[in-house]
Amino acid sequence: MVQPVFDKRALHSDATPDYIFPWEPKPYSRVAVRLRTGRYGVLRCGVLLRDGAWHDMLKYGEDAEFSYYTAILELDDNPLEYCFEVFSCEGEKVFYARNGFMESLERAVYWKIVPGFAVPEWMVGAVTYQIYVDRFCNGDPSNDVLTDEYQYLGAHAQRIGDWGQYPQPNDIHEFYGGDLQGVIDKLPYLQDLGVQAIYLNPIFVSPSNHKYDCQDYDHIDPHIGKIVCDEGELLPPGEGRNELASRYISRVTNPANLRASDELFIRLVREAHRRGIRVILDGVFNHCGSFHKWMDRERIYEQLPGEPKGAYLTADSAYRSYFRFYSEQWPCNGNYEGWWGHETLPKLCYEDSPELFEHVMRIAAKWVSAPYHADGWRLDVAADLGRSPEYNHFFWKSFRRAVKEANPEAVVLAEHYGDPQPWLQGDEWDTVMNYDAFMEPVTWFLTGMEKHSDDRREDLYGNPDAFWRAMLRRNCGEITELPSFISMNELSNHDHSRFLTRTNRKVGRSNSLGSAAADEGVNKAVLREAVVIQMTWPGAPTIYYGDEAGLCGFTDPDNRRTYPWGREDQELIAFHRELIRIHKAYACLRHGSVCPLTSASHFISYGRFCRKEAVIVAVNNNAWETTQELEVIYAGAPRNGRLRLLFLSDAQGYRTGEEEESAEVQDGILRLTLPANSAVIYATK
Repeated sequence: MVQPVFDKRALHSDATPDYIFPWEPKPYSRVAVRLRTGRYGVLRCGVLLRDGAWHDMLKYGEDAEFSYYTAILELDDNPLEYCFEVFSCEGEKVFYARNGFMESLERAVYWKIVPGFAVPEWMVGAVTYQIYVDRFCNGDPSNDVLTDEYQYLGAHAQRIGDWGQYPQPNDIHEFYGGDLQGVIDKLPYLQDLGVQAIYLNPIFVSPSNHKYDCQDYDHIDPHIGKIVCDEGELLPPGEGRNELASRYISRVTNPANLRASDELFIRLVREAHRRGIRVILDGVFNHCGSFHKWMDRERIYEQLPGEPKGAYLTADSAYRSYFRFYSEQWPCNGNYEGWWGHETLPKLCYEDSPELFEHVMRIAAKWVSAPYHADGWRLDVAADLGRSPEYNHFFWKSFRRAVKEANPEAVVLAEHYGDPQPWLQGDEWDTVMNYDAFMEPVTWFLTGMEKHSDDRREDLYGNPDAFWRAMLRRNCGEITELPSFISMNELSNHDHSRFLTRTNRKVGRSNSLGSAAADEGVNKAVLREAVVIQMTWPGAPTIYYGDEAGLCGFTDPDNRRTYPWGREDQELIAFHRELIRIHKAYACLRHGSVCPLTSASHFISYGRFCRKEAVIVAVNNNAWETTQELEVIYAGAPRNGRLRLLFLSDAQGYRTGEEEESAEVQDGILRLTLPANSAVIYATK
């Protein structure tokens, strides 16, 4: 007879579909919450609500190792917070919460169900590809920004003729010519790679290559769209008055150009959707640009018939309330609030202008509606918007309503550092860019580098405890679990150094070390380890254009190098393609639970599992071979049996497992010997 042994480590629950049904319950409905326990030694268990109410749980199933319990709870329209209370056959009592099992509730982090909070299903685990448009592909040279077309921040616009030239410091006025036609041309490449969504850095009318200084929210910039009417003169050498830049004014204000550019975007979305690829826009609503018609510091729009004068030009401007001015020194009042003090980025003052608020709400809905049909917004510096937390939350609640009413399947995700929980209650953002619980801990663990390459931390390099503390923050209080399944998990992006460059462990930037140093001494094996984690971790794995082709670069602007067409690392692209295939082939990698397994210095392992399948991942970042034992039974693997090898990456390259290749699990233990700088993926089927 088997002795009843109470195994606390067998306790498991989370917010995956296996443990909450339905996964996204509606207000005033019923929801089943579930708990896994060991098969033996459990006398009774129940759901304990935050308010103290207790609900008995019934056993609804079991397998060779575990028993499964459920309780049906009645919801209203308020969040429901709960944990579990488990009694053993020997009289022991433990509580099980998001942060594990414990003897008292003093430090328990409760699970939370927000009735009515639903995230777009298409974004769950969606392989996403971020494109900085000017640097991706030049599909239409006729729309390129011309040298001397206008002036920005004291320098004339420059057209860069050498596609492979390194970006220069303060290069926002330099353009390589990438455009939306180039994105359309490369859709077959993205489809072949396995991409399911594109995130475009800003594409609205703007004088910079980064376009976070919007000039017109209502139209796509013709310089990346289409120019059908090309009239006017360039600025003479040494001239800085943009009211004389008639070529630029014509290009970005002519209705024919704006209409043609908007139509090209419609075509891009249509072609992407035809290939099963969604399109996410970048929205910058905390501030606009000084070129914007509302401010018109460059005196571009005052020359156009019928345009109201900008707030910079006159105190009587219809747009004066859109901004906060600190003086009455009109005309040409440059004494206004700029984001972080930048005069080129005037902060928008919604509290004083209902007209501004309504305009931006219209923009929020416009681009996710017909005929444009974009699939959502990424929100720049979203927590900075407004003058107070109260107004910030009011704005984003309104923004979400506007977007979801126009397109219920559109995603609303925010750039955010720190605790995002106040915005993730089901009525503001869907999720966030996952800096704090993905990019940073993966970078620290595998490279010891800060994400800008500005610092090196030996205490975090290869430190598994620090890694797990950060990675599991999303499951332990800072974010409800539902948003974590669509969080944007990036290794690199337009604001941080390229991950491959971080593997050389050089502290510095291009202005101090030179751009060539970013390519020196890099370790592709470490990048491959990172991508294995990226493609097997909960969330939407997001590739920054060119990372898959071996692109390097220090932090911006060096991280905004052009895609190396014709010079790609084809083996690295094939590596990404195969990992993306595996990511999409296993449901547990999109919807499944996470179970940390054995960890050691420079070594981590974990399982992703659901009731039907399990995947085991191990990463050895040591410069030498290591042998570790993984107790995989708690991650859905059999107590005795074999796991199929799916994928192995090491210092020599990578390979997929042959059909007959497997590893043996004995009494719940998988014993692995991994080579230096390697990562391995096993599966139960």
